[in-house]
Amino acid sequence: MGKKPEFDPKSADSILEFAQKLKNKTLRQACESEIEKHGYKGKGNFGQILEKFYFGYSPNSDTEPDFIEAGLELKSSPLKLLKKGQIRSKERLVLNIINYLEVHKESFETSSFWKKNAHLLLVFYLHEVDADLLDYTILLVGNWRYPDQDLKIIKRDWETINQKIKDGIAHELSEGDTFYLGACTKGSTAAKSLRNQPFNKEKAKQRAYSLKQGYLNHIIANIADVKQGAYGKIITAPEILDKADTIENIVISKFQLHYGKSADQIVNELGLKVNKNAKSYFANLTNAILGIELDRKIEEFEKADIQVKTVRLKENDLPKENISFPTFKYTELVELDWEDCAFKNILESKFFFVFYQFDNDKLILRRVRFWNMPYSDILEAKEVWDKMKDTISKGEIVKEVTAKGKRMTFFPKKSENRISHVRPHAKDAKDTYTLPLADKLTGLTEYTKHCFWLNANYVKDEIYLG
Repeated sequence: MGKKPEFDPKSADSILEFAQKLKNKTLRQACESEIEKHGYKGKGNFGQILEKFYFGYSPNSDTEPDFIEAGLELKSSPLKLLKKGQIRSKERLVLNIINYLEVHKESFETSSFWKKNAHLLLVFYLHEVDADLLDYTILLVGNWRYPDQDLKIIKRDWETINQKIKDGIAHELSEGDTFYLGACTKGSTAAKSLRNQPFNKEKAKQRAYSLKQGYLNHIIANIADVKQGAYGKIITAPEILDKADTIENIVISKFQLHYGKSADQIVNELGLKVNKNAKSYFANLTNAILGIELDRKIEEFEKADIQVKTVRLKENDLPKENISFPTFKYTELVELDWEDCAFKNILESKFFFVFYQFDNDKLILRRVRFWNMPYSDILEAKEVWDKMKDTISKGEIVKEVTAKGKRMTFFPKKSENRISHVRPHAKDAKDTYTLPLADKLTGLTEYTKHCFWLNANYVKDEIYLG
């Protein structure tokens, strides 16, 4: 039996007022004693327990909001605590499952997504690794309606997802296709998580609408009423989106004004005072071109989890360097499945590339491009991840140690894969991560930090010239 409701189920204000009583409490403290016998198992059980034992109802169908009469959808989501005491979302916020067979018949305004998620009641709790979920502390409670500007972008995101389904390529959906509203995988990689799609016999992975992690952090900051740091906006008024097709067009048009100019020339024309040798030089240049103050984060890019990459090209169009991603921990690599790993999440991101090309001693702005990796290429890059996981799992890391003491590894090389490879990404050889299994040849229990890289040739052929 659930807890007897202490709110008016027809009133969003009443439900929110009741929900606010959860702040700074745990589920064990907020709910009746029978919660100990909740019996729920699985990733989403915090929310199920919250629904049944605090709000007193059983989960309903996917097509209606949880509080139908109030038009309010309840969602709970974990937070993580940063070193400086700030809170951030631990993951994206998963919403309702995408019904491929029905959604292509809908418009945004009549869609199951909008019907269910137009008004959200959000409960954020601090995730603690070793704690029972009944003892997670609920830190934030609030409601969320999408501001006009965000809603225009989310509507376009929904239409982008829907168009892929209409085109018979639901199996090629990627979170990199969109800005704030994603289509994340939902369920395991097994055949049971595959679904029929209406315009192609090929089955597609089950996916759900989701708010991207960056967008969720924006919501958290608003509910907590804390400053998120210094942000600048590309789109200063919602009506700007009515005059242009997309954020992409707005951004690209600003950069096109400077194509063919050297970085120094752009700096002078914009009247910038920047240190040419500073790491932030190109980031500041990007901000200035977009009309955003230096050293400020770009709000729309942060909300969309966009990966900004500045690439310097040699005269033959080949990038001067391969593109690195964050280092991975060897222990996490062997524990995680492909669907949950950081490398897949990065490859499914939306990227913004800014290309400068060397011309003698000058760097010339050539082009910019929003890009996300095609589905077939993600599968090809997965082969590198698979090999890396297999190598670490077997403890077969070092192939040989040369006469000069250099360690040669079994890690995937650039020559083995068109898209990606693995190389060191550390201060020095002593900058290491723990191995889950000692290396068979050397007995080492730690190894120099490595990361996945995008091959320079791939960047040239598929992104710059593609």
